[in-house]
Amino acid sequence: MNEEVKDERTVEDSPPPREGGDRAQYGVCVFLALLGIAVIVDALGIPHITSGTDPVGPRAVPLILGALLVLMAVLYAVDVARGGRGEPEAGEDVDLSSGSDWRTVLLLIAVFLANALLIERLGWVISGSLLFWGTAFALGNRHYIRNLLIAVTLSLTTFYAFAIGLGVNLPAGVLQGIL
Repeated sequence: MNEEVKDERTVEDSPPPREGGDRAQYGVCVFLALLGIAVIVDALGIPHITSGTDPVGPRAVPLILGALLVLMAVLYAVDVARGGRGEPEAGEDVDLSSGSDWRTVLLLIAVFLANALLIERLGWVISGSLLFWGTAFALGNRHYIRNLLIAVTLSLTTFYAFAIGLGVNLPAGVLQGIL
């Protein structure tokens, strides 16, 4: 009587791979290769400066990362050509048949744009609070006062963490001299 619950989508139920692989996967391969080439080209523009404490210089890491990106693109393309494909995502609880929630997307875009436009005038603490509160609102949380307290706490914490911990001064805006 103990039956195992199977996921609705299994590898056996999915359609067989097309001959030559999936074009979308090749698009990912091309993107990785172009990104790797861009990193390599950009790294070659870095002057080769070494010192006693840094015998390798600043070019080594970007060159290695760019080469690894190109290598991964090639290996991935070979895997796709041989019929390799990823296993369908089984861990998400998402209804793929439902449409996009454009209201939420547009609210989030508005909140981020407002933050970008107001950060210099109002300062990080106020614009960051609006950012955190507006994001919670856009994602459906309706505990307005609690969210505002959390947003102010988060923005003050990040303001002082950047100033004290990292030595980076975020704009204080209208609160200049108070903070």
